[in-house]
Amino acid sequence: MALFPPKNPAPAPAPIPMPAAARPTTLSTEDIARARNIGSQIRGRFAQTLVGQDNLRESLITTLVAGGHILIESVPGLAKTTAAQTLATSVSGSFKRVQCTPDLMPSDLVGTQVFDFATQKFSTQIGPIHANFVLLDEINRSNAKTQSAMLEAMAEGATTIGGQRIALPKPFMVIATQNPIEEEGTFNLPEAQMDRFMMKAILTYPTAQEEQRMLAMLTRRGSDTVDQHALTGDTVSISDVEFLRSAARRVHVSDAIMQYAVDIAATSRGAGTKPVQGLSSLVRLGASPRASIALVRIGQANALLQGRDYVIPEDVKAFAHEVLRHRILMTFEALADGVTSDQVVDSIVQAVPVP
Repeated sequence: MALFPPKNPAPAPAPIPMPAAARPTTLSTEDIARARNIGSQIRGRFAQTLVGQDNLRESLITTLVAGGHILIESVPGLAKTTAAQTLATSVSGSFKRVQCTPDLMPSDLVGTQVFDFATQKFSTQIGPIHANFVLLDEINRSNAKTQSAMLEAMAEGATTIGGQRIALPKPFMVIATQNPIEEEGTFNLPEAQMDRFMMKAILTYPTAQEEQRMLAMLTRRGSDTVDQHALTGDTVSISDVEFLRSAARRVHVSDAIMQYAVDIAATSRGAGTKPVQGLSSLVRLGASPRASIALVRIGQANALLQGRDYVIPEDVKAFAHEVLRHRILMTFEALADGVTSDQVVDSIVQAVPVP
């Protein structure tokens, strides 16, 4: 006879909920063909507005597919704004252009609250940052407070207006431009904000043949400005952009490619499997782990646009300069000797063994 009644048996553990049906992890032939077709449509729009600057065009398209932001730097007159507008108007999403000036306030960018006397309540007026594509022209002319608002939008995909958090539309992409030769009335971008740009493209002067082709295009067009509504070809829908981004995330990246991207970023910090001799005298701060993330994301996007469902080392190397040049801070001695970050990236890419 039991002295104590039997204890109730322990309840069975609750079943672990099964995750929802995961999206396919591989790309079909139809997916790859669709991605290439969308890329061709966007390039067709660029052919009607831009002469030369193929690197800029590919950098813009690849950054769009990778889901990042891009900073474009060049002297005036090299079609930075035209290229940004062409990419934005190639997609049937919203586009806003902001001309940055020293007196531009955060409320001018993100929006503000306005008191409505009729209802005796505050209403929220959103600013131009709430668009699918935002062109920040001459971003280094905006002051520190405005740049902090830009950083919040780029980093978190949302803005704060009067204590209310408002999500930005998707997709969201910032295309910023800056002029490297002007110093009066400019504010250098902080390193934290520079690191938020997936790529930094630097433009050079066109060749004589390209400049002549540009003049011929302007003569045929009859106008020095581009009428985006007169461009031929279908625009890409927002759903197409979302498809490109989701498809790029499904491009296979082998362990060797991941190690290659990590090795490149680590080498810029003085580590890596093949350290560059004398790098510490040239670089005072190497690339952050965001660089290796960007190398992989850009590699996936480039592979997809090239019609592959796997990343090869050339996909990573193709945009190594654009990914690393703004993340490597040079020493004062290197700057005095005229050594550029692009030269450092050259030595890193040459030193790191290709898998």
